[in-house]
Amino acid sequence: MLKPNVLEKLNQQINAELYSAYLYYSMAGYFESINLKGFANWMTIQAQEELTHVARFFDYINDRSARVNMRAVDAPSNDWASPRAAIEDVYKHECAISEKINECVTLALQEHDHSTNGFLQWFVTEQVEEEAAADAIVQSLKLIGDNTSGLFMLDVELAKRVFVPPPAAAA
Repeated sequence: MLKPNVLEKLNQQINAELYSAYLYYSMAGYFESINLKGFANWMTIQAQEELTHVARFFDYINDRSARVNMRAVDAPSNDWASPRAAIEDVYKHECAISEKINECVTLALQEHDHSTNGFLQWFVTEQVEEEAAADAIVQSLKLIGDNTSGLFMLDVELAKRVFVPPPAAAA
């Protein structure tokens, strides 16, 4: 059984993961509007990954015989000053999500909820990957600068990304 404060934190995390998906779909729309289809593809896949995170939390809460409490999702931005500004926002957002996951872990440890701590460790590892992926694109964009040829080469590279569902969470 989940303690009420742990359940509340996990429900908050579902909302944060839904916001992430919403944000990345918004960014995909932004990139489509400026004809960077590869960037749009990368963002669409990011959004799909975030929805798999929602499903993991949803299933975990239900497996613990607790109640998922859905909340309103805030509207994300729809415009960015540049592709680099958008990707820098991705990196900052992923760092913020990492902090939220860390808060969940800290609470689980404080409450001696070892099951929830074990469940959250997948997300801890996932967030390292998420931050690194976003930062790699930021660093590429810094190197590219104002070189539109470099931007289009990166766009072609990002178009190659495909969605691979993560392995199912252990029951």
